[in-house]
Amino acid sequence: MNRKQTAGWQVFNVFNLLFLTALSLAMFLPFLNVLAQSFSSSEAIVNGKVFFLPVEFTWINYQYVFSDAAIWRSFGITVYITVVGTLINLIATASLAYPVSRQEYKGRNVIVIMVLITMVFSAPLIPNFILMKALGLTNSLWALLIPGAISAFNFFVMRSFFIQIPGEIIDSGRIDGCSEMRMIWSIVLPLSKPVMASLGIFYAVNHWNTYQSALYYINKPALYPLQVKLRQMIMSDDISIDPAASQFSALAHMDPEGIKMATIIVATIPIIIIYPFLQRHFVKGMMVGSVKS
Repeated sequence: MNRKQTAGWQVFNVFNLLFLTALSLAMFLPFLNVLAQSFSSSEAIVNGKVFFLPVEFTWINYQYVFSDAAIWRSFGITVYITVVGTLINLIATASLAYPVSRQEYKGRNVIVIMVLITMVFSAPLIPNFILMKALGLTNSLWALLIPGAISAFNFFVMRSFFIQIPGEIIDSGRIDGCSEMRMIWSIVLPLSKPVMASLGIFYAVNHWNTYQSALYYINKPALYPLQVKLRQMIMSDDISIDPAASQFSALAHMDPEGIKMATIIVATIPIIIIYPFLQRHFVKGMMVGSVKS
């Protein structure tokens, strides 16, 4: 019996390894192709010569991207939305999740049910747009920050983590004369770094990839985040080039695909770089969601 189980587990491990390897390649190879095209010449891209390695290596695509003021403006807006939005998300989520995690808060079950309802029934687009317009948030970056301040799923994850904090620690803080705010700042939050880091990644990636909300609520090109700017470039083959730019002669007759691919890489790399620094906390925080409260 042990031999059969051992053989079965070996087959499972081999199949699992092959499946996960194929899945990883299916996600990584398209990114590698985009990276190769961003460093390739226009002729190589148009003729379909580029696969996973650059052909006729060139930096001209990135020179255009880094010299385009509109791209830098969109990049700055996206960074602002990601940083400020993530802070708002974590503060708002913790402010709601901590009280309902304590047994002494009598109305916690009502609030939990109300949040749970939002996971099942979401508001349609048109009422949301009417509400944003009535509040004067359209054509404002606040329209990308306020409506999604609290994610119902992340609320339940953070609540589960707060419930695991021993009540004796909270009681000891109260005995020492800590106010609720001081106790949260000095005791609860230092113990909550794993869940804050993991949910912070979720919120940050969501803000970095802001797309639909910007299309719905923002009509000013000067306020477009990077993903919307990238969509404009991909949907249009008309890449505007400043005749005064030093690379004008090299770009004037180029196919815009290389520039589009370089913009995709610029929009993707920052969030990939940040992840390894938070991976340790992210793995710990992911375990919180598996604990039932």
